[in-house]
Amino acid sequence: MKLFILGWLVIYSVFLHVTHAEAQAQNEQRLPEPLIQNVSGRDTVSLDGQWTYIIDPYENGYYNHRYEPHTHGYFKNAKMTSPSQLLEYNFDTADKITVPGDWNTQEDHLYLYEGTVWYNKNFTFKKQRDQNYLLYFGAVNYKAIVYVNGNKVGEHEGGFTSFNFDITQHLKDGDNFVTVKVDNRRERDQVPTVNTDWWNYGGITRSVSIVSVPQSYLSDYRIQLSPDKGNTIKGTIVLAGPADHKGNVAISIPELGVRETVKVNKSSTTTFSFTANPALWSPDTPKLYDVEISYNGETIHDRIGFRTIETQGEDILLNGQSIFLKGISIHEESPLTSGRAWSEEDARTLLQCAKELGCNFVRLAHYPHNEHMLRVADEMGLMVWSEIPVYWTVLFDNQMVYRKAEQQLAEMIHRDINRASVIMWSMANETPSTDARLTFISSLIKQARQLDSTRLITAAMDTQSSTKNGILIDDPLASEVDIIGVNSYCGWYVSEASKCSGLKWESKYQKPIIMSELGAGALQGLHGESNERWTEEFQASVYIHNLEMVDNMSALRGLSPWILKDFRSPRRPLKHIQDFWNRKGLVSEKGIRKKAWYVLRDYYETK
Repeated sequence: MKLFILGWLVIYSVFLHVTHAEAQAQNEQRLPEPLIQNVSGRDTVSLDGQWTYIIDPYENGYYNHRYEPHTHGYFKNAKMTSPSQLLEYNFDTADKITVPGDWNTQEDHLYLYEGTVWYNKNFTFKKQRDQNYLLYFGAVNYKAIVYVNGNKVGEHEGGFTSFNFDITQHLKDGDNFVTVKVDNRRERDQVPTVNTDWWNYGGITRSVSIVSVPQSYLSDYRIQLSPDKGNTIKGTIVLAGPADHKGNVAISIPELGVRETVKVNKSSTTTFSFTANPALWSPDTPKLYDVEISYNGETIHDRIGFRTIETQGEDILLNGQSIFLKGISIHEESPLTSGRAWSEEDARTLLQCAKELGCNFVRLAHYPHNEHMLRVADEMGLMVWSEIPVYWTVLFDNQMVYRKAEQQLAEMIHRDINRASVIMWSMANETPSTDARLTFISSLIKQARQLDSTRLITAAMDTQSSTKNGILIDDPLASEVDIIGVNSYCGWYVSEASKCSGLKWESKYQKPIIMSELGAGALQGLHGESNERWTEEFQASVYIHNLEMVDNMSALRGLSPWILKDFRSPRRPLKHIQDFWNRKGLVSEKGIRKKAWYVLRDYYETK
């Protein structure tokens, strides 16, 4: 009997080993292709609209693949032989949801849901033999595993950056379907980590499209004004695809009378430069030029502005001239639907609101926003601070977490490298001062400079210390950045508003400072005395005294108070006041301006 049991244990252990090895092979990670530049300027087919979806909190569709899902459960009539073979998914009876969009605000029963939702889209497609096809996602929060016609094409982690997969071999001429496993569960080893002060919107939150390109194609490019030669436009082109790279890339800027030809060879990357005298982009004159780039039968259209940005001592210089950044922070929440913002209409509404406040600058917190925000900022003349969600207490001593942050940094920079509005990349927000954190963020800064040496580097810090006379900026991270971002909530989290005005700020770094956050909460429509918390009068008082305080900062070159609009946050449950909204907005979630709005607007009119 013992030998019998022992024999079965050996067989079972071998079975487990084979099963585990098979599962590992089936789940082998397929990373996205290098991010393609400027999807909106190419030949695309949109997959936006109605998708079917199935909620799967126990991940039956992914882990129960050895059972027979065609007999019961969510995946009726599905043939699932493994996690990597989703064949003939039947979503015919499933509910529908709109893409792009978050599931939280589309369905009441998903308002607080965190977990897996399977998305499916059936579509017809006319495929051409001489073309390659990329499936492009503007963003999926947080993890996405993507299948085309039942074949796994790849996976992506990170809820706010774009990604794409080459689906040429899987796409058919005729009927097709795309299935996406979306998982927005928060985990300690993610970027951001489990604790945030914004809503964890789940879903396919930005547009989805199929991009058609030649077999050898121009995947990426950057075209910028040389920072040290005002009459020189320089750039880089990157080719991709299975074919040998040869021929010429034609670059045309008709308004400047430019038509340049760049010869390419088998190398995938080629640099170029040529002489031109463009009118410089600025908030007062946000000039954009129509640019055409042609290669191998494909012509890509873009609109690009040319400008320089640098620091000199405690000054920020735009096109060689000192500038003060009159800003506001913005979350990616729709002013129209109260969910995740994604559309051009959302972008125009939010940024027009900032313009009416008197802003020439916006901080897009705390993650890369959708591409419409950057393109509309280009048009409106709003300078941009763009940030990755290295937020609060990510695992700074974890190399895997660092790689995730570095990936998001690269994806943010690659997508928006040609946007004149972006003047600085932010590495982090309110991170504790430790050796591990300094190493982590310093490494990100080094990577950012390698990817883009033409923009400034910043981070929002709240690690200043009190002195006898005021406040000292003494964070070692300040030595690494070009511009020091400071978050300070005098009168709200600390001290009293009336005591803020006299505070003196000191800095030993001889660098420009942006007050990246200040402010207080107020429920729009609640009125009272200026010392009565949550009233509009209290918020206005905090602004009045803080604006007097920042005027005492000799190195101050801008500010972006917190925040333009009230936004959803699970950290803010106070009944009848917050109700799961962060109330620090100058505008309510319904678009009504609070008293502090006018305080800041009047202040900016004097700058």
